[in-house]
Parts: sequence; structure tokens; C-alpha cells
Amino acid sequence: MNLAWKEMKRNKARFFIVGSIVFLISFLTLIISGLANGLSQDNAALIKNLPNGQFYMTEKAEGTFNMSQIPQNLQNDLLQQEGTVALSIQMGFVNDELEKQHGVAFVTSTASDLFPVVMQGEVLLDESLQEKGIQIGDRLINNQLTDALIVKGFVKEQKYSHAPVAFISQQDYQEMYRSNAMQLIFVPNAEVQTIDGLQAFSAKALLESIPSYKAEQMSLNMIVGFLIIISGMLFAIFFYMMNVQKIGLYGILKAIGLKTMKLFQIIWVQMLVITSIALLFAIALSQVFMLLAPSGMPFHLSFVTTLQLAGIFLVIGFIGATLSGLQIKKIEPLQAIQRGDG
Repeated sequence: MNLAWKEMKRNKARFFIVGSIVFLISFLTLIISGLANGLSQDNAALIKNLPNGQFYMTEKAEGTFNMSQIPQNLQNDLLQQEGTVALSIQMGFVNDELEKQHGVAFVTSTASDLFPVVMQGEVLLDESLQEKGIQIGDRLINNQLTDALIVKGFVKEQKYSHAPVAFISQQDYQEMYRSNAMQLIFVPNAEVQTIDGLQAFSAKALLESIPSYKAEQMSLNMIVGFLIIISGMLFAIFFYMMNVQKIGLYGILKAIGLKTMKLFQIIWVQMLVITSIALLFAIALSQVFMLLAPSGMPFHLSFVTTLQLAGIFLVIGFIGATLSGLQIKKIEPLQAIQRGDG
């Protein structure tokens, strides 16, 4: 431990440069991860906010729930199960009192604690539309409806396909889309059931059926993965170069009886100190960024995600530092001393 600290004090500039690079990489990783989570919420909060369970759509829909139409008899049978709800989702638009058009995702459902109760002629909107000037009591027009929809309130974090959700009654939905059949059946906290004519999907599988969701998340997660790999390579290269310059010193330390494991511990302590300090600054700055980010920016960095990424960085740093130190095991004291320190 003392040797590790003494070396870091003697080579402050080197360790500061490495720590700064680790800070920048970890900060960028946290920001991109926050954007990935934010876009995920913005794209599919309606589905992600539901409890664990199974979604069912018709087999003929082939994984595209917009094409699914649950037969009434199957729907009635499944709704006998506690907590089960039938729902439909369709993209559309409404015009406000200033004739400004707003894209929304219309959602209707059977009676359930999982979705708000909406009377015919009423609509509940995601709170993001309130920021665009829509208020409770406003009349919204849709060309497929005979009468206007009256705004009765707002709900938090209800988005679908990057559009605010508009909860409407089954009667209004049926008038708009000329269909009495529901698209999906959701059975919460249940195992997969084999039902003739229906196909089961987990929430994750259903989300991946959203065209933009899978592509978005794959791209951003690949960037996060590459940044983590780069940080591991950075540690490996840095400590490898440091070890090459200190072969003579390591030879002397081995000659006086210092074990190889002690030399590894020096490297691990230095890696832990650098990474921990860099992560603390990166996490603090990412939280400040989350507070200062514009309200329209889809950014969400949870405490759990932050801890997971911090843990991954520490593990990758440990692996990189350990790989760089494998050459220490091969050092022969006499040969190393003859080569000199550096």
C-alpha cells in the first residue's frame, strides 16, 4: 500500500492524465446510458410501467400487435383471471383549440387498476402536452370523431413510440378505428399460458416489436459497450508501459524478497484509487447534467444503472491492470537488475 502511494505521489502527472481520461470516458458512458434509458422511456413507458406479466396477441398478427384482433370469446375467458386487462394502441393526432396538431398514441382498455378510467367524450393526456399549452377543460378535435374530446386531466410518464399517450374510452376508440376487437391481452404476474390462436410475449419481446425501439437501444448500448472496452484497454496499456519502465525496480524488489502478489497488489491499489476518484467526479457531474438538462431531452439515469456501470468500470479496470501485470511473473531478478531501471 505504501509503495503504491509513494509511486503515485512521485508520478503525479502520469496518474493525473490517466485519471482524467478515465473520468472523460466514464462520464461519456454515463451520459449515453442516460440518453439510452431516456429514449427507452420516451419510446415505451406505457409498456415498461406495467408490472411483470405476459402479453397475448393473435398468431396471425405475426408479432405485429397493430394487426392483432382478439376474438371476443377468448377475451371474455381471459378477463376472468384476476388483474387481466385488454387494451389497444393506435397512433393518431388531435387538434387543440388553436388548431395546432399534436401527434398522440391513443390507448383504450377494459376496466383495470393498471389504466385510468375514462368516460366517453373525455381524454387523459401525458403531462408533456401540458407544457405545449393544453389545459384541463380544453376541447380537442379528431377528424374521425363526431364530437370533441374534453381534457379531464394529465398522467405522468406515459409515452409510446416517442408520442404522448392519450387515454380514451372504448366507445370513442371504436368510433375512431371502426373496430370492436382489442389488440392485446395483458395478464400480470403470470407464467406463459398455451392458448389456441394466441401467441404470448414478454414485455421485452413486445418492446422489440416496436420498429424504432430495438434499433435505438442496440446502437446506444453498443456505444456504451465500446467505451467500457476502451477503458479496460486504457488501463492495460498504461500499466503495461509503466511496468516496462520499472522492470529493473521490480527485479530489485523481487531480489530482496518481495513476492509477485505484492507487486500485483500495488497495481490493483493504483487502479482502484484512479478509477474510484474518476468515477466519483463522473457520477457527480452526470447528476448535475440530469438536473440541468432541458425538460424536452429524454434523459434518465437511475441510481441502480449508475451503480451497475460503476461496478463494470471497476471490474474492467481490474482485468486490464491484471493483464498488464502478467509480465511481472516472468521477471527474473538478476536479468532485470542487469537491464537497469528503465
